[in-house]
Formats: sequence, C-alpha cells, structure tokens
Amino acid sequence: MGYAHLHFPPGSVFLVTGGAGFIGSNLCEQLLKFDCKVICLDNLSTGKRENIEAFLSDPRFTFVEGDVRDLQTCMDVCKGVDFVMHQAAWGSVPRSIEMPLLYAQINIQGTLNMMEAARQCGVRKFVYASSSSVYGDHPVLPKTEGQEGTLLSPYAVTKRVCEEYGRLYKKLYGLDTYGLRYFNVFGKRQDPDGVYAAVIPRFIRQLLHGETPVIFGDGQQSRDFTYVENVVEANFKACLADSGAAGEVFNIAYGGRESLLDIYHALTDALGKHVEPEFGPARAGDIRHSNADISKARRLLGYDPDYDFAHGLRLAVDWYTENLK
Repeated sequence: MGYAHLHFPPGSVFLVTGGAGFIGSNLCEQLLKFDCKVICLDNLSTGKRENIEAFLSDPRFTFVEGDVRDLQTCMDVCKGVDFVMHQAAWGSVPRSIEMPLLYAQINIQGTLNMMEAARQCGVRKFVYASSSSVYGDHPVLPKTEGQEGTLLSPYAVTKRVCEEYGRLYKKLYGLDTYGLRYFNVFGKRQDPDGVYAAVIPRFIRQLLHGETPVIFGDGQQSRDFTYVENVVEANFKACLADSGAAGEVFNIAYGGRESLLDIYHALTDALGKHVEPEFGPARAGDIRHSNADISKARRLLGYDPDYDFAHGLRLAVDWYTENLK
C-alpha cells in the first residue's frame, strides 16, 4: 500500500516542473523525505513561493524561477536529471475557454519543450500530468482509458495533445513517458482563492469566512475526488515502472464518486457551519459525471491508493482550518 516502501536509486535527481504549485509542492516535499535531490522549476504564475518556503534552505533542493515556454530554460534544468515530473500547466476549464491561446502556449508548447529537453538530456523517465477532462462527453462510467468522447474545452484539448506527444516520444525517440490522468485532486496547499479556485478549497474558505458558497448547476454533478497523496504515489510508481508501460496513459483517482451537494454537506458538517448554498448557472465545458476505472494503473504501475475521499477530506479540512487566515 502507498509509497513509503519504495526505493529510488541512490543519488537520484528529480526535476519537478510547476514545483511551487499545489501538486508539485507536495511532490517536492515527499521527494526530500526520500533523500532525493530535487530541482523545482516554476515561473510563479500560479505556483506560490510560500508553498516551497520550507524547502529553500535544504541543500538537496534547488529552486529555478523560469518558464517552460522557454526551450533553453527547459534544457538547462534537465541536465543531469534522472526523473522528470512535469506538473507545470494552467488548470481550470472556464479560464481556458477565456484564454485558449495562452493555454496552448503553456500546456502544449511548454510540455513539448520539456519532452524535447528530457530526450536530449537523456532523462530516464518523463512522468506528466494529464486530466480526466480528456474523456469529454463520453457517457459511460467508469471512465476507461481508450474510451474518450468529444472534448469540451481548450484545457481538455491541451491535455489530449500532450498525451499524443507522450505516445510519440516513446515510439519515435525511446523516451519513457507516462501520462497520469488526474481526477479532481484536492488536499493541502490547493489555492482556495479566486474565481477559478477548485471547489473543495473554495467551499472551505467561504464557510470559514462566513460567506455563502455558490454551487454552479444543480449540485448533482459528480466527481472522483482524489486526495493529493494518492497522486504523489502514482508519480513515484510511474518513475519506477517497467519500460513496457511507457507511452501509455493512466487514470489516477481513488475510484469513488461524490456529488457536489454531498461534498458541500460533508464540509458543513466537518466545519460545524450549516449554511444553505446558493445555486448559479452550470459552467460551460464542464463534464457532468466523472468516475475512474483505475485497474490499468493498478496492473501496470502497481498503483494502490491509500486515501479514500472521507479520509482525504478530514486531512484537508484540518490543514485549511490551521493554515487559512
């Protein structure tokens, strides 16, 4: 279970792009606990220096402020690196609808730059973040790799394109790539602020501050909410996976399904704040229901997530209660 028993080769050097972001900073933190050398690349456009503040004095940790859209920067940070965990991207379906060109530049060109740099620098494994959004309007649950529908947002398009590049970089160039389709990740350090904030931290912040949260749509839409430690495990196991699994994509989730209303009531119970939500119009580009079949990741990566939704939510609530000002 989990990843505490894993062993990376002594002296392993990891590059985490987007390492000052939510998922990236969690990866950096756990890699340091494994006594690995960690290079964090982030331009701080959505990542935050405060997320990595605790690591800056660690001699095993190097922070590079730079942008994946610049190929030379990608080349520089990949030198001497064994494993790349590519998390740098802009998220949010609604924001991608407003800024499609920027999303193509960051998510597609940035990922291609990183893959090319990794190839030229002889990186051993390239693990990258994809998204459940690539399933689009395919109606069947649970979502299974190879059964994708029509894409519904520019964000989804960027992630699908990156998967195709990942497949080609394995086939054409022999770079071991592993695409991880994250399903609604939540947990400590996820940004609760702003109009594009993810739903769980946004609800927690609003409830703690005495505000009335807004649910977009009827609240019956459902997601496979996945605690961040499960995602850390998946990244680590992909780095240690067999080369025969490279070039593939994998659902990374717990395999459950919660409606937004269920989550909202779980949070009001946990925080002791019983406030009726407001309801707004459904958001363009959103998938109605999402639930992952994780059997492929179990089989080929040895992925075995420890944290179910209830456990993860308790940990997240505890963290935000302690850290939100």
